[in-house]
Amino acid sequence: MSAALVVLSGALYALLFALARIRSSRTLLYFAYAAYLALCICALTLTRALELETFWVAVVAVMLLGYWLAPIAIWHLCVGTHETESGATLPDNHGGAR
Repeated sequence: MSAALVVLSGALYALLFALARIRSSRTLLYFAYAAYLALCICALTLTRALELETFWVAVVAVMLLGYWLAPIAIWHLCVGTHETESGATLPDNHGGAR
């Protein structure tokens, strides 16, 4: 169950992060962070349930870092791509128009 919740909470974090940036909504951003916290809790629960040690705990830590950074990197990529191709602007990371 916790393995499925890792995937679902990671997807929810990415979705809410993107929506928060598109709509410049702090509320959605807080919900995205809550989904990431749920992801961390589920990953730690899974780590304990499987009695993982050293190397595998490091793999879980790298996975959590990747889940944190991927939506941010993808957002920057999308903003940069849309500015380059069409001259259109998307909100930047600070909620304003770029």
